[in-house]
Amino acid sequence: MNLRTAPPSAAAALVRRAGGVVRRGWLALRTLSGDDAFERYLLHHQHCHPGTAALGRREFYLQEQRRKWSGVSRCC
Repeated sequence: MNLRTAPPSAAAALVRRAGGVVRRGWLALRTLSGDDAFERYLLHHQHCHPGTAALGRREFYLQEQRRKWSGVSRCC
């Protein structure tokens, strides 16, 4: 059965399923690349530090760059 011969409801279900797979893949790629780090930080901050102000996107980025690139960064 393909999209041309499938009933409209089956075709719509197939498209929704494919869309879900693409979305999950996109979310996995964002997590692996660190692209969603700020969103994850905001969720963590809201849960663990209620009542305190969270860093803005720029401040978070600068703090992460300092953390990542300061200190010893070699194997030996």
